[in-house]
Amino acid sequence: MKLNTIPLKKRFINRNFQKLLLEKGQSREIGQGFINTVGIITEDSFDNLIKIKQELEEILEVKNTKIYSFRPYKRKQEVSFKHFTEKDFTWSGKIKQPSFKVFVDEPFDLLIGLFDTENMYIENAILRSNAKFKAGISNVNQQLYDLEISSSKNGTKLFFIELKKYLGILNKLKN
Repeated sequence: MKLNTIPLKKRFINRNFQKLLLEKGQSREIGQGFINTVGIITEDSFDNLIKIKQELEEILEVKNTKIYSFRPYKRKQEVSFKHFTEKDFTWSGKIKQPSFKVFVDEPFDLLIGLFDTENMYIENAILRSNAKFKAGISNVNQQLYDLEISSSKNGTKLFFIELKKYLGILNKLKN
C-alpha cells in the first residue's frame, strides 16, 4: 500500500505506534505469576464471541474473561461497550473511549490478540495494554507478543489448546 493512499490520521497513529513499539520493546518485562485474569482483543468478524469466551474459560480453567472487539466505524451504528472503532483513538494513537481505556489499562495476567490480519487499531490497543503476558496468532506483528501460536481465526479451539500447552510449559497455570 502506498503511503499516499493511507488516511492522514492512520499515518500519524502508525508513526506514534512505531515509536512506542521501540520504547516498550526495550523495557518489556514478562510477568512471572499464574494466569487468573484474561482479556481478549479481537476483530468483530470472529464468529460467536460468547462461544470463544466459553471455550477459553473451559480450556484454561479461568473465569470472568473480558472481551473487546474491533469493528469499523459506521455513522448510524449504536455505541457498544464491548466494541471499539477507529474513532476511539486520538491522532497520536491514544485511546479516548473511557470504557475501552479501562479495559486496556487493566493489568490482565494474560491478554490474547485474536486476529490474523494486520490492523493498526487492534495492534495499537495490544501494545498499549498493561497486561503482564501477551499471546496471539503468529504472522501479524511478532513484536507485540510474548508468545505466538500459528493458527487461524477458524481454529480458535486449537489455538486455546496450544496456548494451554505452552502456558503449562512456562509454569503459568496452577494445575
